Amino acid sequence: MDTQAFKRSLHHSDRYNRRGFGSPAKRAQALEEVYQSSLIASIRDNDYLLEHGRLRVKLAEAFGFCWGVERAVAMAYETRRHYPNENIWITNEIIHNPSVNDHLRKMNVKFISAEKGVKDFSGINYGDVVILPAFGATVQEMQLLHERGCHIIDTTCPWVSKVWHTVEKHKKHTFTSIIHGKYKHEETLATSSFAGTYLVVLDLEEAQYVADYILGNGDRNDFLERFAKASSPGFDPDNDLQRIGVANQTTMLKSETEEIGRMFELTMLKKYGPSDLNQHFLAFNTICDATEERQDAMFSLVDEPLDMLVVIGGYNSSNTTHLQEIAITRGIRSFHIDTPERIGELNNTITHKPLGEDLITEENFLPEGNINVGITSGASTPDRVVEHVIQKLMKLSEQKTLTNR
Repeated sequence: MDTQAFKRSLHHSDRYNRRGFGSPAKRAQALEEVYQSSLIASIRDNDYLLEHGRLRVKLAEAFGFCWGVERAVAMAYETRRHYPNENIWITNEIIHNPSVNDHLRKMNVKFISAEKGVKDFSGINYGDVVILPAFGATVQEMQLLHERGCHIIDTTCPWVSKVWHTVEKHKKHTFTSIIHGKYKHEETLATSSFAGTYLVVLDLEEAQYVADYILGNGDRNDFLERFAKASSPGFDPDNDLQRIGVANQTTMLKSETEEIGRMFELTMLKKYGPSDLNQHFLAFNTICDATEERQDAMFSLVDEPLDMLVVIGGYNSSNTTHLQEIAITRGIRSFHIDTPERIGELNNTITHKPLGEDLITEENFLPEGNINVGITSGASTPDRVVEHVIQKLMKLSEQKTLTNR
């Protein structure tokens, strides 16, 4: 399929909208009323520091809503105001944040259901309004909705669209796209749908496995089994890894994406030599600015004298879990929570999700005495959620102080 031609035709349709319905100023005002926090603003003004009795909170200098997320959420709200009576659907969570998605449900925005990874579009009729989330949607989903006569409101983050453009370049020049990402993630599913031949690698270990295979050190059957769900149909590692380009899911760990890119460049250099490298390897910078800023701020935060770190964001948020990874690599006691309600301020408990594990509840998580707490949040987390977490910590620290008297 010529995905570029399809996008051009879609963008010229009078039933397609990627600009929204209000001015940027009105969007900012609407979001401020719903999600912004005066407490967070005052902490920012105080060098990202709050001191409250024995509690000292240090915020990361970049956290929370990014521009792409703000745009997507605002456009979703505008859509309901613009279409007050129409059926409005969304192909997935608008962003990976439970409070934001619950707000949309209360506005009677319907979420397309999925069973075993297969979405059910049967309830969508001609003339219905369908929102594409910040992660984007597959080209097949867009085509189906367009052919069904839906009004499509496209909130896809421009950084995601940039990655799509990159893999389309790979396809045009018959390069295989090696995508650093999670093959089940909505963004990677969308990106791979715009690619030609592709392979998704999760991390450095998988990238090294592929690099070794390129250099002749691997088993074909084992390779095909390992990447059966993470490669394009009919993928042939012996032919399809001769010319490769690297792209990424925009929310992956920046340093890992860069290392994977260097690994494959060196691999192709070793196999084909410097004179033919450009015939076998392509690389474009597809790392999201906001993701990079939040990760850099996290690296600065973990250099602070912290007793613990709280990471706030959806449990299925890739950019949030990578922030948690940074804390873990520094050996800092950390807690990943998705909502303020995970903190029990009356009984000093926290229900959190250790990396790669199920939810657990920890008792007496806030120790006695003076305590330094670092806080950051993923790009899908509103400031008001961060505010409520801090308020819970403040109340809990006060109760512990009273108990100790």
